Amino acid sequence: MPQRRPSSARWLQEHRDDPYVAAAKRDGYRSRAAYKLLELQTFPKEHRHPGMASGLLIQPGMTVVDLGAAPGGWTQVATQLVGPRGRVVAADILPFAPVAGAEIIVGDFLDETVARQIEAALGVSGQAQVILSDMAPNMSGIPCVDQARGELLAEMALQFAETTLCPGGSLVLKVFQGSSFHTIVSQARLLFARVKLIKPRASRDRSSEQYLLGLGFHRSSSTPNTIGDRHADHSAGLDI
Repeated sequence: MPQRRPSSARWLQEHRDDPYVAAAKRDGYRSRAAYKLLELQTFPKEHRHPGMASGLLIQPGMTVVDLGAAPGGWTQVATQLVGPRGRVVAADILPFAPVAGAEIIVGDFLDETVARQIEAALGVSGQAQVILSDMAPNMSGIPCVDQARGELLAEMALQFAETTLCPGGSLVLKVFQGSSFHTIVSQARLLFARVKLIKPRASRDRSSEQYLLGLGFHRSSSTPNTIGDRHADHSAGLDI
């Protein structure tokens, strides 16, 4: 039997000792990441945008899109928070088990066909009040490659938010420190009344991830209004 590498052994030990892993098993969540969203769900009064009375990110009756949703931990939390009157559309390139109260779409949200499926699932308006993105690339083990892939995912999710959020909407976006980090944050500040960078307690200390919380979306004059324009923007981004 092959011997485990030291890094694998450390990960297994960390996993066994992780209180959020134990809590996820106890509470019925599919991943420890659920507790990141639960922490981001409530934010201090000083970070709310003008006119926002509640300190809750996701409220009953809202429409939410969850990008990179597999295995479904954030989708579970979102469906609980929006309640029976709300709507959750969860998309991922990987198939995962159904989540009660959510519509799951399997495919790449950058693909025009998948983008149209998401828009149709959102109903007449084709818009959402909250967009969640906990996406991370499949790790190659080459730091510069993994960093670039993570930054591209964040950029594409931000573009998706520009075309899909309703006025006043909110975005939760996983970001990593890298060459495009400040560009992404600067672009978000042009689109949201409030932008806050948060590292939830449930994020592992060794992880460089942060979450960009954008509140009070206001549509830019250059924001594309159609799926076709959206797809063109995504394609252009992928060719860079």
